[in-house]
Amino acid sequence: MATKDTDFREVVNENETEENTDVIDERDAQTEDVKEVDDSSKDNNEFEDVCSICYRPESVAGKMIHITDQLCVCTDCMQRTFDTMGGMGMPMDSLLGNPFAGMNMPMPTNSTPDDKGGNPSPKLPGQTPVDGEGTKDDNVNNVDNAGKGPTISFLNLGAPGFGLDSLFGAGVPQSQKLKKKKEEKKKIQPVFDINHIPAPHNIKAKLDDYVIGQDYAKKVMSVAVYNHYKRIAAGEKADDIEIEKSNMLMIGPTGSGKTYLVKTLARLLDVPLAITDATSLTEAGYIGDDIESVVSKLLAAADNDVEKAEKGIIFIDEIDKLAKKKNTNQRDVSGESVQQGMLKLLEGAEVEVPVGASSKNAMVPMTTIDTTNILFICGGAFPDLENVIKERLNKSSSMGFMADLKDKYDDDENLLMKVTVEDLKKFGMIPEFLGRLPIIFSLESLTEDMLVQILKEPKNAILKQYHKLLELDEVDLEFTDGALLAIARAAKERDLGARALRAIIEEFMLDIMYEIPKDENIGKVVITEDYIEKKGGPQILMRG
Repeated sequence: MATKDTDFREVVNENETEENTDVIDERDAQTEDVKEVDDSSKDNNEFEDVCSICYRPESVAGKMIHITDQLCVCTDCMQRTFDTMGGMGMPMDSLLGNPFAGMNMPMPTNSTPDDKGGNPSPKLPGQTPVDGEGTKDDNVNNVDNAGKGPTISFLNLGAPGFGLDSLFGAGVPQSQKLKKKKEEKKKIQPVFDINHIPAPHNIKAKLDDYVIGQDYAKKVMSVAVYNHYKRIAAGEKADDIEIEKSNMLMIGPTGSGKTYLVKTLARLLDVPLAITDATSLTEAGYIGDDIESVVSKLLAAADNDVEKAEKGIIFIDEIDKLAKKKNTNQRDVSGESVQQGMLKLLEGAEVEVPVGASSKNAMVPMTTIDTTNILFICGGAFPDLENVIKERLNKSSSMGFMADLKDKYDDDENLLMKVTVEDLKKFGMIPEFLGRLPIIFSLESLTEDMLVQILKEPKNAILKQYHKLLELDEVDLEFTDGALLAIARAAKERDLGARALRAIIEEFMLDIMYEIPKDENIGKVVITEDYIEKKGGPQILMRG
């Protein structure tokens, strides 16, 4: 009799196994369908996951934990949930093992009614009975456990009656996808490659598109940059000849384009550029920027990439403010001492600079940068240097009918072009500092014709900018030749160089930019010479 019962049980178990196998196959097929849908959605890079609790996208919250196909949680919210449950006295196995642990509740089992005729154990929410015997989950997880006592079952977090929505509350959005933000436009490719630097005439030709005039200065800079980056490329090869750096010193009146030249050159070469004022530099130990701070600015411009920073350009403006002070009994902490501190920096040395900060302290990591391959360009207006040059040139003057007059050079606007190293020494620059700036050149003073060209010819000319602004309002802007000359004359009188152009145009364009949006019938505005000289108004033409 026992043998028959045993055979009967084996037949029942085999039937249950076949049913369970069909259930498993059906569930696997559904899972594969869901996976195919998920894979297709993953292939679509236009969407990203969103946390079901804090509603932050994946780009902000980080990688998501996928609970179900439509439910995902960020790691921060998941950790906070665990911490909250731990504070309530709920152990971790309440989620992963026994969901009623620590609650003084009976452990749910997956067994059939016991031999004593007792009631079956309660089932977890979300479980569906199969033929009145247990549940799908019971049969899948416990095929051979019939009549063998209770077993532990994992929660079905994706079930409609139980899952994360019971923990996090209702209102979980069905779609956990958020459209990604459009990526920023790719950076424009550099015009030149520093590893294959083009010939100097090609560099100057590109500078001509942005900078008006200053042919001599552009020629000098093109040759210096060409030799500098050739030197870097040749330095990787073993050779007995070591080429020295070609640091530059630019001298020119304010508004002549010193900073603009350097900015344009760095943009064309696509190398990091750091611009600093020498007026902020002080001797070590005093309030102000240390000398090494110029290198830390270059490192920040290179996104903390040491290798990229070591091939960059540092432009130190207002270098004339470091000249030695004459007839002073006070300690000059921002003059000659700064020149002396910059000697090793200009020549090439390994400098420790802070990463992500401008000052050294114990909380900031340090890195070492070799300045051997960094191109240093110094610039300054050098006021009163003309008097030093005049004094040198007038030494040969004498009295008589054929003598040179002392006021011969008073009206020479380009007197700085005649500067020599001796003039700079007398001005207050120390010889050691000038020796590390072998290339010294001056920029021309801007004439009226050059100012007119600056107004209209460069790619980002001022007039083109205003023309574009009015074009957005469907209004055409035109300047007469007389108006351009009047603007150039006014800028020349201010003696501010090209910087005066913007201020003058802003002054007379204010009323135009204010009045035009009032009337949609305006189609064209003509700026005349009389309007610039305040003798009349602009010509306004209506549409049609």
